[in-house]
Amino acid sequence: MSGFAAQLNPQIDEISDIKTAISEAVTNAIVHAYQNTTGKIELVGTIYQGRILYISIKDWGCGIVDIEKAMEPLFSTGLDEERAGLGFTVMESFMDSIKVRSVEGKGTTVVMVKKIRVKS
Repeated sequence: MSGFAAQLNPQIDEISDIKTAISEAVTNAIVHAYQNTTGKIELVGTIYQGRILYISIKDWGCGIVDIEKAMEPLFSTGLDEERAGLGFTVMESFMDSIKVRSVEGKGTTVVMVKKIRVKS
C-alpha cells in the first residue's frame, strides 16, 4: 500500500504512519477474526481529490461484539497475555480518522483516512 500511496509524494513519516496503521489492522484480523483458523483479508486503497488517502481492510471472520469496548486502549480478545490491546489506539494515532463496522459472525471492516501533506 505504501507503493500505492507514493503517487501522492508523501513525506517519510506519513509513509511510516500508513504502514504502521495497516499492519495493526491486518494483525487484528489475523489474530482476532480468524482465531485458530485461516481466512481472507481484503485491502483496498483509494485516493480522493485533496490528497485524501482512504484505506479499507476487511475480513470475513467472527466479527466484533462490542466495537466501542474493542476500541478502548488495553482491551484485547487475544487468548494470550502477549497482546497489548493497543491496535485500534495505534491506528487512531497515525491516521486522521478510523471507522470500524462489524457484524458478529460475518466480519469486520476498518476504514482509515489520512490527508497527505503537500511538501514545501
